Amino acid sequence: MAPRFSPFDASLWHATAEPAPATGVLEGETRADVCVVGAGYTGMTTALELAKAGTDVVLLEAQETGFGGSGRNAGHCTPTFTHYSLANLRRMLGEPWAERLIARQTRANERVGAMVRDYQIQCEWVQNGYVMGALHPGGIKVLREKEASYNAVGARTRLIDKAEVEEITGSPRFTAGWFHEEAGHLNPLSYARGLARAAMQEGVRLFTRSPVSGVEQEGGRWRVRTPNGSVLAEKVIFTSGAYTVGGWPKLDRTFRILRVFVAATHPLSEETRRTVLPRNTTIHDGRGDIYVYKYNAEGRIVASMFPMGRRGQDIAYTKQVMTDRLKWLHPQIREEIRWDYLWFGELDMQKKTVPRLYGLAPGVVALTGLSGRGVPTGSMLGSILSEWALGVPERELSLRVEPLREAPLYMLFAPQLSLRYHRALDNFAARRRGSEALPPHA
Repeated sequence: MAPRFSPFDASLWHATAEPAPATGVLEGETRADVCVVGAGYTGMTTALELAKAGTDVVLLEAQETGFGGSGRNAGHCTPTFTHYSLANLRRMLGEPWAERLIARQTRANERVGAMVRDYQIQCEWVQNGYVMGALHPGGIKVLREKEASYNAVGARTRLIDKAEVEEITGSPRFTAGWFHEEAGHLNPLSYARGLARAAMQEGVRLFTRSPVSGVEQEGGRWRVRTPNGSVLAEKVIFTSGAYTVGGWPKLDRTFRILRVFVAATHPLSEETRRTVLPRNTTIHDGRGDIYVYKYNAEGRIVASMFPMGRRGQDIAYTKQVMTDRLKWLHPQIREEIRWDYLWFGELDMQKKTVPRLYGLAPGVVALTGLSGRGVPTGSMLGSILSEWALGVPERELSLRVEPLREAPLYMLFAPQLSLRYHRALDNFAARRRGSEALPPHA
């Protein structure tokens, strides 16, 4: 039975995005140098890079462009790694793989900005920075380490004191903060549709409503089958991530699904916007059980959290949690907060929380495990996958090509346990400072 994904048309982005380019269903047989499966950021940037290099590319999408995480995410574009410090990544991945991936990820926003500029993508792109707050003095050490390690690889970041955090974000709650100058945010579905238009402009043949049912070898090539047609290609790249359904045996077992929800308020008043995120930055409240938020072009706060217990199941309660956290962080808000949109998405989580590149067969690879790092990560992965397809030796790629591995069973519950563990640690640290330091519903 095919998995049931969250509704796609419930989001703010579906209501406000630029229109998608006209596409059709694959019918009959066609040939290509490379067939890419999955029209999210990774698939579209891969196809785009290959087409620019003169490669004949067919891009297949089971639903519509951006249907997966690329059209549902919160729109943050922060070129960092979430779960691991850079030092931990180096130990975990080894060299030269770690340094190569760090270089790609930390410069990913340059690629996003260039594609938005070069293809005139209308997607609300702004690059006003990102603040990760420290709600208590114990969090400053981690932020100082981030500043040193990210700046050492060329990022522009700095540790900011309580006064500057409040000046940039409007929140008086933080002891200090880490400010990443190069971070940005956008309308993710408009960006996805803009990438689709750009890929087609470069010569990519994009077919939607064309799910891949199987791949088989035929005369030294690979036949990629869909319900109404097939592609005969020299190389095949799967980039369907959390929204993988069939296509290749056990590919959908290389990760475990973790749901996330995003909510958007009504357009806030000019009075509120003058003191809440006055510089139109993105802010992370610094807790392990994260609350991340920013504005869209209409002046709506767009915030995201992970479901936990009643939160995410009881929608009225979930909206109350979102309101209370926002007003706790910004006690100057006087207007009533109304959440006009609330939607869900699925993340392809795996234990390393960095993308994994699997060699499925000679001439066939798949990439899964973005683990929630959508916009910058998906945008830079296309350059790695296109290099593989163009014949760059595997030892020179920025991701190690490895055999397909199923995600361990404990990944069914480990991400939620990790969220609860870090919430408990944060709550303990907050209680040591007094009840006012503990957010509501924590």
